[in-house]
Amino acid sequence: MDPDTAVVTMDAARLGAELGDRATLVQFSSAFCQPCRATRRILTEVAGMVEGVVHVEIDAEAHLTLVRSLGISRTPTVLVLDAKGRIVRRAVGRPRTADVVAALGQAM
Repeated sequence: MDPDTAVVTMDAARLGAELGDRATLVQFSSAFCQPCRATRRILTEVAGMVEGVVHVEIDAEAHLTLVRSLGISRTPTVLVLDAKGRIVRRAVGRPRTADVVAALGQAM
């Protein structure tokens, strides 16, 4: 995962979903994105293994204002948020499970 992040805070209203108690994995996807499907499986699996972590998937095409404000240019893009909603990591493309777990370690 790429440490290319700015100090940006997300909240439930901006995400359209509640944040996890410990961390949130936010995935920006698009309808015809093959790597998005694999990313969804990986993030859902990791969120299921780690208590207090949730996975939120956002349709990039339906949320263009949010996508533009975050500088997202490709799908899948994954943001790892800490418990306060701060973006601590960002990755583009299908992540490896080990990288997601490591990023969660940084968020918690």
